[in-house]
Amino acid sequence: MKSGKLINNRFLKSGSGSFTTSVMAFLLAIIVGGILIEIAGFSSLATYGAIFRGSLGSTKGIVLSLSQATPLLLTGLSFAIAFRVRIINTGAEGQVYIGAMAAALVGAYVNFLPGITHVAVSVLIGMIAGGMVGLFIGFLKIKFGASEVIVGIMLNEILILITAWLSTGPLMTPGSATAQTNPILETARLGRLVPRSQLTWALVLAVIIAFYLEWMIRKTTLGYEIQVIGSNLKAAKTAGINVPKIYLLTIFISGAIAGLGGAALSLGIHYRFIEGISTGFGFAGIPVAALAMYSPAGVVVSSFLFGALRAGAMTLNRTTSIPIEFVSVVQALVVVFVAAPMLIASIKKNLMKPFNGIRNKRESIKGGDA
Repeated sequence: MKSGKLINNRFLKSGSGSFTTSVMAFLLAIIVGGILIEIAGFSSLATYGAIFRGSLGSTKGIVLSLSQATPLLLTGLSFAIAFRVRIINTGAEGQVYIGAMAAALVGAYVNFLPGITHVAVSVLIGMIAGGMVGLFIGFLKIKFGASEVIVGIMLNEILILITAWLSTGPLMTPGSATAQTNPILETARLGRLVPRSQLTWALVLAVIIAFYLEWMIRKTTLGYEIQVIGSNLKAAKTAGINVPKIYLLTIFISGAIAGLGGAALSLGIHYRFIEGISTGFGFAGIPVAALAMYSPAGVVVSSFLFGALRAGAMTLNRTTSIPIEFVSVVQALVVVFVAAPMLIASIKKNLMKPFNGIRNKRESIKGGDA
């Protein structure tokens, strides 16, 4: 390929860290979080024990963890794919809301489609709605040099308020005391993987998307161009890559995945759009993507870890007096440690010093024997 002759392989290294860095960042977040819990006067062992029992200690807990992980997986993928071209999609929360509203409208008012088609169209419209918001952010960045961070944050407020107005005004269910739209039809509902749970087929779809994105980045021309742009923009332009086109395509994909997250909430959990449908899932995707070092396949694992933390926090709130805000503290610490690779590298170096000394001594002894 043309660009392959011009770009050095070092430009193709994805992310800014490694699996070891992610593991160390997560462990450090757990340790420092535990210290803060102790300082606050609570037992870190009791806290983490309750979280573990509530998330992984039973089949019900695992199902709850997976259901909590599903929207995190989608918003984490949304943030990760955009960051591969160094676009920070802070607008994922608004994309979740608009995707949820668009999918709910198709699910509630389009009544001439058969079951599987109705679900597919509702999901697709939710993804397109989120993708168009992402495309708008990308257009402003390319055309006017606007910061996607600021535009995304401002659009979040606008879209959340617009959907709130729709669910409390023209689209509100008549006679309802809750801000919500009409319920979606049975034909548009996402099936549940486990009866009487919130675990739906959205999880399967999200995992498929994650591994498809991983394959795309590693094996296709588009993925190659995404990696080059993210690693060295000047080299990408020198190689003749159409940077604006890749920017727009990537941010559209990012927004569409976030929109799918919203559609999954409307079609699989609430069966309608309700005001405040997302509890910050758009922003929660940031630490999920960061812990995975922006690898789509890695996001599958990191989303489950954060989903387990969220599921455990529910048990924590019911069974102990320990504030669930400590779970948010752990999530924030993950971002702090992932964002400080030099700190992780320094800690790893110091931990490995004794082992390196033993290895060097053994090598010197072998050299002397020779």
